[in-house]
Amino acid sequence: MKKYVFAVLAAGCLWGTMGFFTRTLATIGIDAEGAILVRCAMAALCFAVTILITNRAAFRVKPKDFWCFFGSGVCALLFFTWCYFHAINLMSLSAAAILLYTAPTIVMLLSAVFFKERITPVKLLALVLAFAGCVLVSGVGGGGARLTAQGVLFGLGSGVGYALYSIFARFALDRGYSSSTINFYSCLLAALGAALIFGWQDTFAAFTASWGNAGLCLLAGAVTCYLPYLFYTYGLSGLETGRASILASVEPVVATLIGILVYRETMSLLAALGVVLVLSAVALLNLKTKEPA
Repeated sequence: MKKYVFAVLAAGCLWGTMGFFTRTLATIGIDAEGAILVRCAMAALCFAVTILITNRAAFRVKPKDFWCFFGSGVCALLFFTWCYFHAINLMSLSAAAILLYTAPTIVMLLSAVFFKERITPVKLLALVLAFAGCVLVSGVGGGGARLTAQGVLFGLGSGVGYALYSIFARFALDRGYSSSTINFYSCLLAALGAALIFGWQDTFAAFTASWGNAGLCLLAGAVTCYLPYLFYTYGLSGLETGRASILASVEPVVATLIGILVYRETMSLLAALGVVLVLSAVALLNLKTKEPA
């Protein structure tokens, strides 16, 4: 059980580096929308290489199950990123982040409906702690949040899309597909969708401008998409979907720490308390209790 918990926590930590890589990609001429294409395309390439080396049969997908991968790739991964990008443009980053972290609640409710997972008092308490911690870490409580009606809709959409990945991935896992298969087709379909919607010419030009640019793009895809989705989907194979979603809430904590260490951003007392709350939620989910989690 511990290996699945560590896998999900590792995924959350790696997702927490997205802000750093997005800012770094911007320095070579790749905007936030181009970063979506870079992340998904490079991750799809990494998953393809992994499958070629380990088990080529993992490329096989039954046509009747294609909806699982379309759901996890286009309806979840691409939709979540697109909504989140627009939410950030329409309101403050902190407000967008909080709306994104409605995802664990959505996952818990959908998991109870589709997979008959129990909503226990321990899960509810951990959910409240994690969400409260995300609120404090984001700084919304400081009054800096800027809300708009359209921004709220996009923010909630990002939370739904973020949650749907867990749901569609669970459906695929239950049908016997490996995490590599799920992640390869999810990233491939998300990359194709991003290329069609946002265009690919400018991003490709920046990618091919130098070996350094290409290496940075590959690293961004590997660290922010390939590895975290590999870890997270593996974690889902041994954990309940709702529990995994809450554990992944370490992401904003890592993002905050990177801001402090790399960009010399300051951490308020409330933000520090938020970090403690998120970590408390993680610890609570891993306490040995008689009540099934």
